Amino acid sequence: MAWRMTQLLLLALVAAAWGAQSGTPQARTDLLNVCMNAKHHKTKPGPEDKLHDQCSPWKKNACCSVNTSREAHKDISYLYRFNWDHCGKMEPACKRHFIQDTCLYECSPNLGPWIQEVNQSWRKERVLNVPLCKEDCQIWWEDCRTSYTCKTNWHKGWNWTSGYNQCPVRAACHRFDFYFPTPAALCNEIWSHSFKVSNYGRGSGRCIQMWFDPAQGNPNEGVAKFYAETTNSGAMPQGIGPLLLNLTQILQRWFLG
Repeated sequence: MAWRMTQLLLLALVAAAWGAQSGTPQARTDLLNVCMNAKHHKTKPGPEDKLHDQCSPWKKNACCSVNTSREAHKDISYLYRFNWDHCGKMEPACKRHFIQDTCLYECSPNLGPWIQEVNQSWRKERVLNVPLCKEDCQIWWEDCRTSYTCKTNWHKGWNWTSGYNQCPVRAACHRFDFYFPTPAALCNEIWSHSFKVSNYGRGSGRCIQMWFDPAQGNPNEGVAKFYAETTNSGAMPQGIGPLLLNLTQILQRWFLG
């Protein structure tokens, strides 16, 4: 009887220990303050005092170089040879959002919770379903709805024979709001679900801001930490699973016998 009570006590102690650990999640440091393994990213983030124009909010801690930040503002730059004006001149207000999007992608060290490995010739990692603040998505769509494009997914399917992207054969140019009838359609689909528009707004601490005032600090640091902790909170300590299963079986036999 004493032996069975000891087993029951051990089971209770292990369950309590696991519950206590999962209730106080620790941020996974490999998800915080990291750079993607991609085409132009630095190996580690660090200060870049002279980041150009729209990339300057990340100058205190950036995954991009000064040269990358300058190229992000150019048409058909050496970064990806991408032509924003593939259906005529893109409106300047619209282009500002794509420049800011490029700066976020190239410069931010706060995208760790959404980095995924990929098997692509030009990069080994990408981001997937980054929760973009709903206002940033809404304004992006509003400023671009009257510009023109010929595709919904800009990651693939272009004609690159000229050395830069052109519309594929039989792809007609229409206004953005033809291909992207809602803000969510634009933000979620244009880069193969790199973004997923959030129900949360700016300042909530639950969504990534494409635009922010560096004088007020980088709000995306706290957002990345929140999601890193959320990711880690459901993880069972190594080796606990088999032990719990074994003790549970012992307890069942004790009750039945």
